[in-house]
Amino acid sequence: MSEQVSYDGVEAGSELPAVDYPVTRLSLVKYCGASGDFNVIHWNERIAKAVGLPDVIAHGMFTMAQAGRFVTDWAGPRAVVAEFGVRFSAMVVVPDDDVGATITVSGQVEEKLDGNRVAIALTAKCADTKVLTRARAVVRLP
Repeated sequence: MSEQVSYDGVEAGSELPAVDYPVTRLSLVKYCGASGDFNVIHWNERIAKAVGLPDVIAHGMFTMAQAGRFVTDWAGPRAVVAEFGVRFSAMVVVPDDDVGATITVSGQVEEKLDGNRVAIALTAKCADTKVLTRARAVVRLP
């Protein structure tokens, strides 16, 4: 998705191919440091399970960031994300193994708007479960 997308080259209804984003315990520890959110449920299995979680879970904002990354990678460096929002609908459980979890993000151009903007509906899943709902971005394209 490195090629620059243009407003004239996009049609409503166009599908944006899915991209897989791996999530490992190391990813979560790095995100803790970058975000300042060191809540132990994001890195300590014993405590996560003690509070009733199935295992360590990814930060919601980490999951949202993968959807944002999907949009910016698709749109290219000259585009501007004008709006971006999601609802968190399910946890991304990250087991302590060599695989971790995978967040799969895809999208569809909902509509072309004025001012070279396009509305993108996003889908984010982990293990066939939607982890984000009402995920939408408005992007201004060159």
